[in-house]
Amino acid sequence: MTAPHLTRRGFFKAAAASVPVAAAAVTILSGCTHSSSDSADSEPVVVEDDSATSVTDSYTYVDSTYAAAHEWSLPLGNVLHPGEGTWIPVATAGASASPMVKGSALSLASGTLAEVVPETITSSTTAVIYDVRCSDSVYAWVELDIVTRDWWLYASAFSNGALTGDTKTLWQASSDYDPAPFACSGTKVVWQVQPSSSGSKTTEHSFCYVWTTGAGDATAAVESPGRFATKPSVSDGYVVLTPRVHADQGVYYGITAYTLDDNLATKAAQLVMPSTVKPFRASYVGGRFLVSVEASYSSGGLLGKMGTYIGTESEGFVKLDREPSEGGCGKGNVFVIKSRSSYFVIDLDAQTYTGISSVDRAVDYGEYPAREGACSSFVTFSTVKDATTGYPASVTVRTFDL
Repeated sequence: MTAPHLTRRGFFKAAAASVPVAAAAVTILSGCTHSSSDSADSEPVVVEDDSATSVTDSYTYVDSTYAAAHEWSLPLGNVLHPGEGTWIPVATAGASASPMVKGSALSLASGTLAEVVPETITSSTTAVIYDVRCSDSVYAWVELDIVTRDWWLYASAFSNGALTGDTKTLWQASSDYDPAPFACSGTKVVWQVQPSSSGSKTTEHSFCYVWTTGAGDATAAVESPGRFATKPSVSDGYVVLTPRVHADQGVYYGITAYTLDDNLATKAAQLVMPSTVKPFRASYVGGRFLVSVEASYSSGGLLGKMGTYIGTESEGFVKLDREPSEGGCGKGNVFVIKSRSSYFVIDLDAQTYTGISSVDRAVDYGEYPAREGACSSFVTFSTVKDATTGYPASVTVRTFDL
């Protein structure tokens, strides 16, 4: 694996700046080191169409839905994103055009919505907060210039709903690179830098980086000779990425679970998809891959068909024949998978499935998960219409114990 050309990707190598944000000074990473496992990639997995167990055909439907453990109502315009801990990252619509969006976090212990990043820290007057993620120990966000499409990735230590340390500039790039898909777990931020499909850098490789709070440097962990198929997914000490593999043989995506504690230096498991088959979402729960494919391919066998798959090459797969719209999550042998306006809750041990229904007046806008990968509680949110006007009125958040 070759080291990335950092200068071409605008990686900052400067001293501390003095722009304040939420009582924290902005500093800049001093450099980057490269670390990765160079072990050989697995061979592509092609299995027969009828080799998987179908949930809807073979499992028993249990006519009872999960009851919510907690339910809260938030103001309209709050969008939750997947989080692993007791704080869920939230993008909050501003009360006016400036700021257009704020970075927030929702406490699952109290239902309190905390404002974390009240405004952009980028000097550009046309920049907005574009995306946010957090764990219980770190908060990260992307700011995007809506005119030039330049973007910046920032992060800070985080505790009890507030930034607690210096805010670091992790990356800066032009419109030739997509705004970074990123995730937070423990004290780490994981992000991908990949060329835009329509820019002037389309032939460049993509890279995944890891930064730990308090560290001066980030680690360049994984290189892909092309764009990653999915965004990073954190799950119980693992990070799942889908780099291109076997590049000299064709287009293959290797769904790979890397260990987080050594900054993705170790491959814990890998599932290489059939030729040209691009996964839509991927995670790793209880020693099994949870993979969704949003289109059917003319070849590739089972994994080349639309649906969501749970399993490994050695153990086989369980499939849900539904068009996927988001990633799944689970605990042990229980998995939650979104299906349009509701969810399937699948128990592999009992070989049963049941559902989580949408809240009233939310079907038009749908239910969306705020969990991914391994979790002990499932979190979902939806935009709810006013009963009298039919217009969107609020956002309902529910939690479910698994």
